[in-house]
Amino acid sequence: MSDNGLLLKRFSDGKKKFASLIDPDKFSLQEIREIGKLAQEAEVDFLFYGGSLVMNGNHKEYIAVLKEACSAPVILFPGNQFMIVKEADGLLLLSLISGRNAEMLIGRHVSAAPYLKTCPFEILPTGYMLIESGRPTAVSYMSDTAPIPSGQDDIAVCTAMAGELLGLKLIYMDAGSGADNAIRPVMIEKVRQNITIPLIIGGGIRTPEQARAAAAAGADLIVVGNAIEKDRSLVQKLSAAVHSLNQI
Repeated sequence: MSDNGLLLKRFSDGKKKFASLIDPDKFSLQEIREIGKLAQEAEVDFLFYGGSLVMNGNHKEYIAVLKEACSAPVILFPGNQFMIVKEADGLLLLSLISGRNAEMLIGRHVSAAPYLKTCPFEILPTGYMLIESGRPTAVSYMSDTAPIPSGQDDIAVCTAMAGELLGLKLIYMDAGSGADNAIRPVMIEKVRQNITIPLIIGGGIRTPEQARAAAAAGADLIVVGNAIEKDRSLVQKLSAAVHSLNQI
């Protein structure tokens, strides 16, 4: 298991970053190669690989193709332990701190721990928070947890604070794949003001304007998957919108 912390340092360097989320069930191997090339051209900072329910088991080949096409680190965003393959550069070790399902807080981590100790990639302990988005999402269904209501900023703030105090290295607030609504900038801003670790925001972001607003509110990394699946050319505009804040 890598302990050099290089990926974590990249999250923490103070620059706004963008990641494409790639669900392997949505693409063929050739499409994965094309997505990798587009990500390289768009200068994305990370490739998140995974989803709530992944049925495709050809992860080693998919990740190899991504790494050939794009120099950005491939970070596993696992919905289950079957997605964990050593060819990745890192893994978000997600603890679902917004829910009360013990399996998602620690149970599955116990089962995966012996294998994770043998993996060469960097492990990123991450407090995962689901935020209500206007509709039920796959992740809320699969995790058997209720999201934090979108208007309850104080609950989000205290949950993120607790995650940091527990020693987690990242906070990931997610409205979920296919969300009707993105997380409100005011909630992002309040959470950012109360934690010192990097903040990741995903779910429901469909336009460069939304991506830039979330980053301006305090997100260190913006993650988009569903919108890019529908329009792959959007990755260039989204990445540019987020990175534009680094020039101010």
